[in-house]
Amino acid sequence: MNSLNSTHFVPSIVHPPFFFINGFYNVPHVKYYYIFLCFVFVVTVLGNSFVMFIICIERSFHTPKYITLFNLAVADLCESTALIPNLIATFLFDSQYISFDACLANMFFVFFFSSMQSLILTVMAYDRFVAICLPLRYHTIVTNTTMAVMLIIIWTYVLVIILSTVALITRLSFCRSIVVDSYFCDHGPIYRLACNDNLTNQVMANVNIALFLYIPLIIIMLSYMFISCALFKIATWEGRLKALKTCSSHLILVAIFYFPIIGTYIAAVFFSLHPNARIINTSLSYAIPPMMNPIIYVLNTEEIKECTKKLFKLKKVTATET
Repeated sequence: MNSLNSTHFVPSIVHPPFFFINGFYNVPHVKYYYIFLCFVFVVTVLGNSFVMFIICIERSFHTPKYITLFNLAVADLCESTALIPNLIATFLFDSQYISFDACLANMFFVFFFSSMQSLILTVMAYDRFVAICLPLRYHTIVTNTTMAVMLIIIWTYVLVIILSTVALITRLSFCRSIVVDSYFCDHGPIYRLACNDNLTNQVMANVNIALFLYIPLIIIMLSYMFISCALFKIATWEGRLKALKTCSSHLILVAIFYFPIIGTYIAAVFFSLHPNARIINTSLSYAIPPMMNPIIYVLNTEEIKECTKKLFKLKKVTATET
């Protein structure tokens, strides 16, 4: 009888049937922002699809550098697809309720592909480091096989970490509010709603920030410190500029991806950011890099520009012949 009575004191996990995404609450003229995000999404899809297409059809691009760029385009395209259409559908059509399972799925895909972007940028820094610091050994160190293995390990590593992070949400009990103060099923605002112990989730959130934001950025900065030292050993300014030009696209991508996110984190620590300002800054930090990455690479990479010109010339010739 005592054992039967004791079962009444076993705490049960309470999962709400849905969450309410609060998002852009009381933001003036917010519908113009949704139109802007629609434009961003269309450009992102077209730009990244074009980069993936051109790398696939052009055999000269089947190299470690472009294999990595292809993976970045996949991550960019999938992250934008996981985030922006849901965001627009949620707020533009006032469907701000999302089921518990759909919320976890949304959280997983957004964080999985954004984390992949960060680590792929780190792999690209490694590629540039070997190319400039060890140019004579580049083709023996960085091969298609080694790059493919490295990328497979990274995809698997990110999958395990993000899946664990999202799975830990299921151990939380939500018995108070179901209002998520974000524009998607954000990990931090959701685990803070729990009414049981969420220390594990808080630790995991900090681990994710370290693994996918701070540590990759530190590695990239260290790689460019070594690259800078190697550049000073080149005798002529022309040689230095030529070597530096091969890094320009990657440096711009790194600046666009990391600085807005880290800037928002730093601002939140030292200042009291208005929730709407934080949400808009974060949403732009997630939306803009996937759009800009293919544009920057197409404009700054001679090989891609030449291949693009050939494609358009070929289309013009076939059009005139028909």
